[in-house]
Amino acid sequence: MPGPALSFNTRKALTVQLGDAAGQEVANLLQKLSNRIEELERSKVSVTPVAPESSRIIPIDAAQRAA
Repeated sequence: MPGPALSFNTRKALTVQLGDAAGQEVANLLQKLSNRIEELERSKVSVTPVAPESSRIIPIDAAQRAA
């Protein structure tokens, strides 16, 4: 899954500043992170509560009276 690649200029700047091996490693890591973020965004599921929030909350005094 290729995804958006880093530009040549970005990869070149990384290798110049960090050295060949470290620059390539950082560029590859950024690429993997980008791919993972895209995958997570695609598989994101919206969660809809079954019951309204107000029905889930029982005030303490009402809970004590029920007991």
